[in-house]
Amino acid sequence: MTRPRNPKPAATPTFTAPAIPKADVLGRLESLKIADIAALKVQWRALFGTEPPPYNRRFLESRLAYRVQELAFGGLKPETLARLEALGEQFDGGNITVRRMRGDDRPIAGTQLIREYQGVEHLVTVTRDGYDYQGRPYKSLSAIARGITGTRWNGRVFFGLRASRGAA
Repeated sequence: MTRPRNPKPAATPTFTAPAIPKADVLGRLESLKIADIAALKVQWRALFGTEPPPYNRRFLESRLAYRVQELAFGGLKPETLARLEALGEQFDGGNITVRRMRGDDRPIAGTQLIREYQGVEHLVTVTRDGYDYQGRPYKSLSAIARGITGTRWNGRVFFGLRASRGAA
């Protein structure tokens, strides 16, 4: 008895993104800023050939902007991609959990944070070890916000580095 031969699986059609003329890039980038979320998702499908991820508008805009430029001017060279991959492996040793951990998300040393509170402007300078406010060192923005307001605050929210939970 002979077994029937399995037919070869049908080849999955490969997605080919449309070419974007270089002259159209600026107009396409500007249109991303005013397009509604539904239009951004339509563009995502056209440029990536996949369903858009369930992320926020800012993410979709930035990825679409990169993709438009990539299709018009070309992406990273294979050597650059290989180098980035090698650097990533050096950093995390191929451990996926390390990649998902947040890094230090403090602003770069020297950054000045300005917040007006009850008509008074407050200036905080980010240092290598923490923060400087009115000539005094602080370890956290929350401590500075508490000193300014007299109440407990999330310092990152107070200084506008992160939206509060209630914000959309």
